[in-house]
Amino acid sequence: MQNSNAANRLDRLPISRFHKVTLLAVSFAYFFEFADINSFAVTAPRLISLWGVTINQIAYVTSLSFVGMFLGSMVAAWIADRWGRKNALTWTTLFFGFFSFASVFSWDTVSLGAFRILTSAGLSAMTVVAVIYISELYPAARRGKYQAYAITIGICGTPVTNLIASVVVPLNDWSWRLVYLWGALGLLFLVFVRHLKESPRWYESRGEHARADAVLREIEEQVAAEKGPLPEPAAPAPVPDTPPAKARLRLLLQKRYLAPTLLLTVLWVTQTIGFFGYSSWAPTLLAKEGFSVEKSIFYVALTTIGAPLGSFLASLVTDRFERKWCLAAFGTVIAVCGLLYGLTFNPVLIVVFGFLVNLIERGYTALAYAYSPELFDTHGRSLGTGVSYGLGRLSNAAGPLIIASLYNGSGYQSVFVFIAGTWLVGALALALFGPSTRRARLQQAAARPVGA
Repeated sequence: MQNSNAANRLDRLPISRFHKVTLLAVSFAYFFEFADINSFAVTAPRLISLWGVTINQIAYVTSLSFVGMFLGSMVAAWIADRWGRKNALTWTTLFFGFFSFASVFSWDTVSLGAFRILTSAGLSAMTVVAVIYISELYPAARRGKYQAYAITIGICGTPVTNLIASVVVPLNDWSWRLVYLWGALGLLFLVFVRHLKESPRWYESRGEHARADAVLREIEEQVAAEKGPLPEPAAPAPVPDTPPAKARLRLLLQKRYLAPTLLLTVLWVTQTIGFFGYSSWAPTLLAKEGFSVEKSIFYVALTTIGAPLGSFLASLVTDRFERKWCLAAFGTVIAVCGLLYGLTFNPVLIVVFGFLVNLIERGYTALAYAYSPELFDTHGRSLGTGVSYGLGRLSNAAGPLIIASLYNGSGYQSVFVFIAGTWLVGALALALFGPSTRRARLQQAAARPVGA
């Protein structure tokens, strides 16, 4: 068999229980990723009083966590290409769950920082693999919507965790550890593993067409049993008789990969500094500006309620409009709302503008997760997505240090002017250089037989 025709066979499938179970599994992993990603941010105000942690120490731990994210993204791309998308998703989720559990037993800033760096590596690795996994298993015309659905469900982990933290962190001198125990529940992802399928596109990209065909037959039998006879797929495109060479970093220097990699690096650099500038620092900066630990965590928890709504908003527009323009518009709105957030000390306005920042930013991220893998073919998808996402995370090794310097040198509001500026840079880059992908998706959908 020279071609398993994976893309066309998957694209003509109706949404079925197979897709919904896959969505549930990925959403579960996302839930505890988002539950865990800001654990240090919501416990740091308490550690300032318990351990005497300084703003600069918080900055160093946060910065090194992003170095961990970069390493995790790079390793994830390699694992996903070497051992498959399903295995990579499983291992990376278990990895971050284990080190979140280890954080429960940290005894000082150094030990907690080390555990958080390793946790962050797993969180970032899982995200890279999950984005690729959904992109390769869902029909082209619907994958953006289901990327957004996964984020909509998963992002609920952020407000849930923040609300839990607002209750448990102030209880006593050890209760902050429960926040990390909560994040460790991602280990329960093992329940879903036996229900997941390996990506047939990954098998096909390795020249393993027989194995790709076997997985496709299993999926098609499941879907046909539920939905009835399936239409014939579109004819496959010709493929070479020999499998392509393994993807190496120098592959990204080729013209067809270099431009999207550079663009996505700008996208993820500005998103990372912009988003984590708000989420990682808001509780601590509010506490430093005179709000109590309880109130600062509670206000931030209220703002994150907007996050699931933002991901749902993305699901409504992602497959309907051109994604690059949605991203540019969302980035501009985030910059404006974030600047207004930083210019007020009124509790009601803090919550309102913070709510809007979280709402639009989570929509932006869901759109970016759908947009990023579309700029590469299967051969370069894991590497290009992983490298650009990883470089974005690595950039924020400097972000917290810049924010700490701005805060100490120029005050609270200068932090938010800086963050708003990063969002505007990303929006401008997408508007000027972002490739359009909607036409290609529509062409793929049109190639499917009627009734698919």
